[in-house]
Amino acid sequence: MRTAFIFPGQGAQAPGMGRELARTVPKSREVFDAADRALAFDISVLCFEGSAEELALTENTQPAILTVSVAAWRALAERGIEPQATAGHSLGEYSAHVAAGTLPFADAVRAVRARGRFMQEAVPVGEGAMAAILGLDLDRVRAVCAAVADHQVVEAANINAPGQVVLAGHAAAVQRAVASCREAGARKAVELDVSAPFHSSLMAPAAERLASILEEIPFADPRVPVYTNVDATPVCDGAAARNALVRQVASPVRWHELIERMAEDGFDTFIEIGPGKVLSGLVRRIRRELRTVAVSDPQGVQAAAELLGATP
Repeated sequence: MRTAFIFPGQGAQAPGMGRELARTVPKSREVFDAADRALAFDISVLCFEGSAEELALTENTQPAILTVSVAAWRALAERGIEPQATAGHSLGEYSAHVAAGTLPFADAVRAVRARGRFMQEAVPVGEGAMAAILGLDLDRVRAVCAAVADHQVVEAANINAPGQVVLAGHAAAVQRAVASCREAGARKAVELDVSAPFHSSLMAPAAERLASILEEIPFADPRVPVYTNVDATPVCDGAAARNALVRQVASPVRWHELIERMAEDGFDTFIEIGPGKVLSGLVRRIRRELRTVAVSDPQGVQAAAELLGATP
């Protein structure tokens, strides 16, 4: 059994997330306390008591999900459960690097709060959009985007699984692509309720601003390989990790390729750590034979421990 830890990105948030971990696992509680100090406001209260609307604000979402994910990872580490590799979907790549020892948690949580703000400010509200396309292969989706762009940006931003692609770009171009994908036979083509065209080339200004933030943070060589969104390959040194985090902001999330590469490298067990179970579903969609378990609360920690034969 070769085990990888995978961490969710934006969209996994939910009111009350992390509350039970903080209440029952002292090491998890320490993570929330550390986040509160690093950010100089109570992100823990936002996680435990905040509304869905408050948690959906990008500047809040990103540090909140990172904090809950790292708190869940610390609960696993207390049980002696460690990965042989890590990966994360978009924002989740920061959680992956904290777990791999590349990034100090306090630096990571401050960086992702800035990342969220930079991404939100890169494109004026209303000018960008994203859409989910189900039931068309990637080549067909890209052909549609090229055909309808009309000097605007519309691109494959999240390549999540076979027949599951998310588009991002200028709002009008995304709307044209949605209509054309429906005509091309997509099972589902729908705009998403998001505030910016994440992981499209329109995010280039955010990537430039983020680079200066990350340059000030010490990046260690990760203890285990971290598979990156931007290249779908593992990084094993700190400089390459920093570079990949900068590039991923304005580049597609190649999740499908990433999981295929990990499976080819021998990973057969994926522990999803953080709120939600979206990544577990994507992993099974990509390779049905892969084992998954989701860890977002004490029950999930126990399930992972039983799967991996960890001692109490």
